[in-house]
Amino acid sequence: MKLYEKRERSLPTGWYPDTEEGVREILMKWGDIHGKREGNCISGIVPHAGWFFSGYIAFSVMSNLITDAETVVIAGGHLPGGISAMLFNYRELDTPLGPLETDLIFLEELSESIRFYEGTEADNTVEVQLPIIKYLFPESKVVALRVGAGDDAIELGKEIAAVSRNLGKKTVVVGSTDLTHYGPSYGFTPHGTGNSALRWVREVNDKKIIDSFISMDGERVLEHGNRDKAACSSGAAACAIAFAREKGRTRGELISYKTSNDVYQGDSFVGYAGVVY
Repeated sequence: MKLYEKRERSLPTGWYPDTEEGVREILMKWGDIHGKREGNCISGIVPHAGWFFSGYIAFSVMSNLITDAETVVIAGGHLPGGISAMLFNYRELDTPLGPLETDLIFLEELSESIRFYEGTEADNTVEVQLPIIKYLFPESKVVALRVGAGDDAIELGKEIAAVSRNLGKKTVVVGSTDLTHYGPSYGFTPHGTGNSALRWVREVNDKKIIDSFISMDGERVLEHGNRDKAACSSGAAACAIAFAREKGRTRGELISYKTSNDVYQGDSFVGYAGVVY
């Protein structure tokens, strides 16, 4: 696979600050809120809206991962099932805090067993996580990819675990997905609008897929995500879960849940969850 030198930022400032000072100010504030990093988890599920809406949840999840990870695999989504995973085939991924170096050895071995295609287009599911990874794991290398919402996502998670074992590298996986996209803006209003719709999303649709996150049932995650429109990137979550299962984890922990309606009220809103393994 062809390698490009550096992937530059593609998202506008509204997603996350475009200066080192702006990024550090927010991340340091979140660090103060979160407190001491526990560092005993190996995988997690994070949301990927702009930082104003869900950035702190992503930060909290990654702050619970082992602090000495050598390789951070960030799995994004926004891809349907039945499509090959998309690999960010760059030597470096730029952030306002400086570039993240791709783990080329890990990438090469993973590419021997998994078919990828090039990931050069703009996408928020991975990019919004990169400055957080750079801040929390400044010495780590990364493998950035996007995963379809099909059974291949589970196999990919297993293969990532196998490569981690073969190379003897401490590895963490971050699966990036938002939950139900509800309302007229998303063309999804099975329970109308208003408080009853918000209650259904929180207590039924999002809860079902979160329960599957916690029980580590990757197949159910994909089912809920695709059938019930409960996640936009269920493959990323299933990948993170499969990796954690291969590493011996048996149950996840929900550390945060909210919707965009908690930040900005409207008839259209999105669910966000943070889960660690």
